[in-house]
Amino acid sequence: MSTSTRREFLQCAALLGAASTLPVSFALGQENETKTVDPLLTVPNGRIVNPKRKPRKIAIPNVGNFQVLKGDFHMHTLFSDGYVMPKDRVHEAVENGLDVIAITDHIEYRPFFGGKSTQLKERNDDHNIAYDIAKPEADKKNLILVRGTEITKSQLPPGHFNAIFLNDVNQVAEAVDDWKKMLAVATDQGAFVFWNHPNFPTPNPAAHRMTFAAEHDEVRRKGYLHGIEVFNGTSYYPVVSDWCNEMDLALVTTSDIHVSEWNMYGSQNPLRPMTLILAENRTAEAVREAFFARRTIGWAAGMILGRPQWVEKLFNACVSIKKENNSLQLTNQSDIPCQIQIGNTVHELKAQSELTLTVDSALKKLSVANWLVGTAKPLEVLVASS
Repeated sequence: MSTSTRREFLQCAALLGAASTLPVSFALGQENETKTVDPLLTVPNGRIVNPKRKPRKIAIPNVGNFQVLKGDFHMHTLFSDGYVMPKDRVHEAVENGLDVIAITDHIEYRPFFGGKSTQLKERNDDHNIAYDIAKPEADKKNLILVRGTEITKSQLPPGHFNAIFLNDVNQVAEAVDDWKKMLAVATDQGAFVFWNHPNFPTPNPAAHRMTFAAEHDEVRRKGYLHGIEVFNGTSYYPVVSDWCNEMDLALVTTSDIHVSEWNMYGSQNPLRPMTLILAENRTAEAVREAFFARRTIGWAAGMILGRPQWVEKLFNACVSIKKENNSLQLTNQSDIPCQIQIGNTVHELKAQSELTLTVDSALKKLSVANWLVGTAKPLEVLVASS
């Protein structure tokens, strides 16, 4: 509500409140018995405000000794080009059942707070401010918040990068004129760096340019690049799975959200992208260790996206398989749906459900069509008889 609109509303409310104290006969222009109305009438909260939604619960069993934490590591606020405050990202994450997030506002592009200039010395802004505002609320809500930023270069290559687990974003911003130095400063702080939306920016977005360029390989070899987004917002980049397998990089799945959660995905959308982290415990340091160990798996749009060894371990933790002669029984103990493919037929194994199939007694393996470990490469699972 604008300031002028709010002022008009309050003036009208004041007049109505004053009128309510007048005798009913005067107010209605009638000569009836004089009555008064309480000047303050409060409608019960439940009659106007929607009941508070309970946070989404996402059930995923432990994978061996690892907890499966849910996170989003690419989010924006009004302190770059997002449309919400840092605390809103905390509340949205908790409602979505996330365990950990990173607010990664741009260093070079801050159109709302900080000015539009690309020269750091002309802006004099604090690049740690979104984290500092959100951290007390995150602590109160038991949400892990890690410090991060987006390094925004306007051409591809190199494109955009996120650095997370930083100590001080301002030190990275001081090297704003040299993107390689920015990555070096970030990694000197112990940051995990990943390449964002690898087809953007490009002069011809319709071309879907997807090239792991010499510039990317250079910073990877120097230890300045540790992962790549395989899914961003609503875009899926299948080839990234192959790159990560070949070059020992972590896959990251993010929302890159700028607007509110409601306007982007709606309320508690099970298709919303997130990264699953196989962590030793529920701490920021354990999450950081898991990233550098490449124990990350993407979950977005009903797909699981990851490196083969970890996707297989996740599936075995979530789904039990019993085979007796021609009967195959699968039990999904997680909230992750599975598409079980045998031959050319795909069967839906929904979250928290069982599926019994009649199969050939000689069946030795099946595919999980929506759990992908490479470009168009579904996870294959061996089937052993009981």
